[in-house]
Amino acid sequence: MSQVLAGQRIVLTGAAQGLGRAVAVALAAAGARLLLLDRDADGLASLAATLAGGHQSIAVDLSDGDATAAALEEARLDTDPAATLIHNAAVLTPKPFAAMDLEDWRRTVDVGLLAAFLLTRAVWPGMAANGGGAVVYVSSRSGIEGFADESAYCAAKHGLEGLMKSLAIEGAPLGIAVNTITPGMYMKTPMSERNYDAALKAKWVDPAELAPAFVALAARRVARSGERLDAWQLSRAPAAR
Repeated sequence: MSQVLAGQRIVLTGAAQGLGRAVAVALAAAGARLLLLDRDADGLASLAATLAGGHQSIAVDLSDGDATAAALEEARLDTDPAATLIHNAAVLTPKPFAAMDLEDWRRTVDVGLLAAFLLTRAVWPGMAANGGGAVVYVSSRSGIEGFADESAYCAAKHGLEGLMKSLAIEGAPLGIAVNTITPGMYMKTPMSERNYDAALKAKWVDPAELAPAFVALAARRVARSGERLDAWQLSRAPAAR
């Protein structure tokens, strides 16, 4: 994988901590050039200090569509295209639906889904022009099932699953592989620290154990052989769950 990713530009969101940080370390070790996005400027600086090579970090609140668009403009993806996008950033604030206000809903859905749209729209032309690429959305069991007190989070993750299925079909003729990946619930991250009970925390695993899966998906491409796959195969085959 290191040969495949060496010198390749990869956009990674939610990079400052938890799973995103572990994935960033693994991708940098594989020789990728990273564009790291997170609202935590201090966390990004701390991460950048541990990584060898030249990487770009931009602090941005992905719930703000205008700020996200400005960050992508700063990244100059038009002149230095990305080979891979990994959208890992997410917000989970458990709350009963009856107690949820518009701000709660928008922040969760916009980080999860609006940002996915803006990020993918920014990298897609470059991938198509360069003969292919990889898009990876971090999904969840909440993208497959429903859970109480997670209506906004489930909506965002279910939306990512639907977006993946459509883009997998559109991307295949362009050589662009589009995947979702569901890491599992026993991951030690700041999000799980806030939301897990003691029984779940006892089963924690280091997110570094999951990083190789992201490295593999970052290197994946769809063969542009002209062979036709039906819509069901294209929408299901790319999903890593």
